[in-house]
Amino acid sequence: MRLLTKTTLYFLSAMTMLLLLAGFYLFNQFSKELNNRSDKELLQEEAAWIQYLQTEIAAGVTFILRTPDISIYPVDIPPNNYATITDVKSNLAAVPYRQLSQVVSIYGISYQVIIKKSQEQKAALIANTTKIILLVFAGLFIATILFNWIISKKLWKPFYRSLHTIRGTDLQRIQETHFEKTYTKEFNELNAALNAMAEKIYNDFINMKEFTENAAHEMQTPLSVAQSKLELLLQNENLSQEDIRLILEATTSLTRLSKLNQGLLLLARIENYQYKTTTALSLNAVTKKYLGLLAELINDKQLTVTTNFEDEFVMPLHPLLADSLVSNLLGNAVKYNYTGGRIEITITANSYCISNTSLYEAIPQEKLFRRFMTQGNTDASSNGLGLAIVKKIADTHNLLIHYRTANGVVYFDLKKKPVTS
Repeated sequence: MRLLTKTTLYFLSAMTMLLLLAGFYLFNQFSKELNNRSDKELLQEEAAWIQYLQTEIAAGVTFILRTPDISIYPVDIPPNNYATITDVKSNLAAVPYRQLSQVVSIYGISYQVIIKKSQEQKAALIANTTKIILLVFAGLFIATILFNWIISKKLWKPFYRSLHTIRGTDLQRIQETHFEKTYTKEFNELNAALNAMAEKIYNDFINMKEFTENAAHEMQTPLSVAQSKLELLLQNENLSQEDIRLILEATTSLTRLSKLNQGLLLLARIENYQYKTTTALSLNAVTKKYLGLLAELINDKQLTVTTNFEDEFVMPLHPLLADSLVSNLLGNAVKYNYTGGRIEITITANSYCISNTSLYEAIPQEKLFRRFMTQGNTDASSNGLGLAIVKKIADTHNLLIHYRTANGVVYFDLKKKPVTS
C-alpha cells in the first residue's frame, strides 16, 4: 500500500470517528435546547392561566377546564412549589407530548394544572436539521479528504522526484546524479544522505575499476611467464617421461588458472559497466563467426547444425561481450552434446535460441547460473563461469534468459525485455 493512501485511510478513520462524535454531541445539544424552549413556553402558558384563574376566582367563579391539551380543576392535594415537566406518550399519537404538571393554590383553593404541548414540531425540526447537518458533514468530509489528498500529494512530490532519480541512476553516470534541495527539512536530510551515498558509490566504482585493471595486468603477466617457461622446459631433450607428465600437468593447471582469472575479471568488468557500448551489432554475424571457429569440434562429434535466421537480432552490445555471450552458449551446446547429436539455432528480431541434444540431467534452476558450477564430468579446462558470464551480460543489457529441457533437448532462450513507457 502506498504511503499517501495509507495516511489518507488513517485520516479518514480519524475524521469519521470525530464527525460521529461531533454529530452526536450537536444532536443532543440541539434536542436539549428545543426542550428548554418548550419548557419556557409551558411555564409562560401556566403563568397566564394562573393569572386568569386569580381573576375568575376573585369574581366568585368556580373554574374547571378539561381539554386534550389543558386540564385545570380543584383538588384536595397540597400545592407544589415547582412545576414538573416530563415527556408523555399518547396512544393516539406517535409523537410524545411535553407535559407540565403542578398543583397551585389560588385564594386558598388547590388547583391541578396540567398543560400538554405536542412535540411534533420539534420532531420535524430535528429531522430537517439532522438532514442539513448530515449534508454539511458529508460535504466537509469529502472536501477534507480531497484537500488532504491534494496537499499530501504536493508535499510528497520531492520524495517521488528523488525516487525517480534513484530508479534512473546509471552506475556509469552516477557522478552526475544529484538530489535537489526542497522546502521540507526531512526531505533535505534524505537527499543529502542520498547525495553522499551516490558520491561514495562512485568513488568505490572508480576504485574497483582501477583494481580490476591492475589485477588483470599484474596477475596475467606472471601466469604468461610461467606458461612460457614451462613450454621452454618441455623442449629439453633430457627430460624423463615422469618430468614431462608433471610439466604438462602444471601447464594445464596454469592454463585453467589463466582462463579462470580472465573469466573473473570479465565478470567484474561487466558488473562495473566498464564495457561502453557505442554502436548496435547483430548476433547473427557473431553466431556465423563462431560456427566457423568451432567447425572442427562440430565435425569431430559429427553434430548436425540447423540454423533458422528469420531476422537480425540487433542490440547495443560491446563486441567483446557479444563474442563471450555467443561463444559460451554455442560452446556449451557442442561440449555437452553427444556424438551424432543436433544443434539448432533460431534467431528472430527479438529472440535468440540455441538448443542441443544432451545426455546430461537438467541443471536445477537454483544452481543454473552460479559461478564455478559445472555439468557432469567435464574436462579440466572448464571453470564453471560460462553461464554466469552469460547471465551477467543478459542482466546488464536488458535481456531475459530462460533455460528449459524437453525430451533430451536443452534450450537456452534470450529475449529482449519489453520497453516500458
